[in-house]
Amino acid sequence: MPPTEKDKKTSIKLFESYKVRTLWDKEKEEWFFSVVDIVAILTESPEPRKYWSVLKTRLKKEGSELTTNCSQLKMQSADGKFYNTDVLDTQGVLRLVQSIPSQKAEPFKLWLAQVGKERIDEMQDPEIAINRALKFYLNKGYLENWINQRLKAIEVRKELTDEWKRSGVKDSQYVFLTDILTKEWAGMKTKDYKEFKGLKKENLRDNMSNMELVLNMLAEVSTTEISKQKNPLTMNENINIAKQGGKVAKQARENIEKQTGKSIVTKQNAKKIKQIEQKEG
Repeated sequence: MPPTEKDKKTSIKLFESYKVRTLWDKEKEEWFFSVVDIVAILTESPEPRKYWSVLKTRLKKEGSELTTNCSQLKMQSADGKFYNTDVLDTQGVLRLVQSIPSQKAEPFKLWLAQVGKERIDEMQDPEIAINRALKFYLNKGYLENWINQRLKAIEVRKELTDEWKRSGVKDSQYVFLTDILTKEWAGMKTKDYKEFKGLKKENLRDNMSNMELVLNMLAEVSTTEISKQKNPLTMNENINIAKQGGKVAKQARENIEKQTGKSIVTKQNAKKIKQIEQKEG
């Protein structure tokens, strides 16, 4: 059986330069992978959804168990919303690889095995996951000062989503509440903020300056603490608390900008930020 809403944990895994959406089933200790993402890797097709649709029809006619074992789970799309997406477990993915002629088949199998091993290692020692993230950002050219802030931001974000979950907020509503919180302190919803920085699919937090990260963390940690105190029971209450948390960071932002005479929210993205930090260093 695929993971339930309660048991799933969304994640993005990287194979070479490709992103693969995954869900972790904590009961079965098994990954579920987005079929379309894998098809895109193996075929390099500009239309992986269409390729998968045709392949799925053929496999059904052949009586393949692959289509029987294929389930649908909600996964986040590029627009930030959650849609039903065809997924397979590790065994299903291996069968899919066998059904698609590809030069990437063997390296992809090795990657698949490594993903499973990494998850087991991380469960036994969470510090491994932290060190892996540290290495990832170092390889991308970020300075350690920024990386420390980013890793802390991940922790703060997790505490906020845990609090939202406790308050009955669904995973699909996190984006909505985040938009409210971000608009309150930065003056823009997440999508607008990304466009302001010239981003497309890139992660917004990976393209924030130290100060932007700090204020975003302040907004999130304030929302978490206010929520714990007020114990919201409805979505409207969570919306108001998100606004209050964002307002705390907004006031800090306005005070800093008044003292420095410079705007904290800027168009600088990761590339520009790293160039400035390297010059200053």
